[in-house]
Amino acid sequence: MKTMNELSAVVRQTAYDIHVYHGNGHLEKVYENALVHRLRKAGFDVKQQHPLKVHDEDGTIIGEYFADLLVDNCLIVELKAAKTIADEHIAQTLGYLKASRIEHGLLINFGSYRFQIRKFIFNNGKVTEAVMKKLMCFFPFVSVFSAFFVAKQKCT
Repeated sequence: MKTMNELSAVVRQTAYDIHVYHGNGHLEKVYENALVHRLRKAGFDVKQQHPLKVHDEDGTIIGEYFADLLVDNCLIVELKAAKTIADEHIAQTLGYLKASRIEHGLLINFGSYRFQIRKFIFNNGKVTEAVMKKLMCFFPFVSVFSAFFVAKQKCT
């Protein structure tokens, strides 16, 4: 079993690779299927459109959500194919975390020309956004930089 940070990193890298290969402009379902395919190929348990029940304070079921992905029963992944991540996307992801009582969630947007990902942690009724968001602006540069040197080493 991988740690949550390792699992999040694998999902993040896989999603980024999909974004690089397919680019933006597809429907959300295309990215969802691609991410499910690649994560399952890597050996992860991935559930698509996983139902999450919403309970009232007395335990009565008052609704149901469907999270795009549930990875290894501990990470909710919400996917978007929008121009940018909006407040309602964040609220939806946080609602899924609260309803499911799962602590970790990723919000990934494939719709922008620039890869967008945000990680949220819901713990004891408090939400924190992981530092991943701040670091992701450097991710494309690091990937291009490392790809340049790997390609250069193969040529010599």
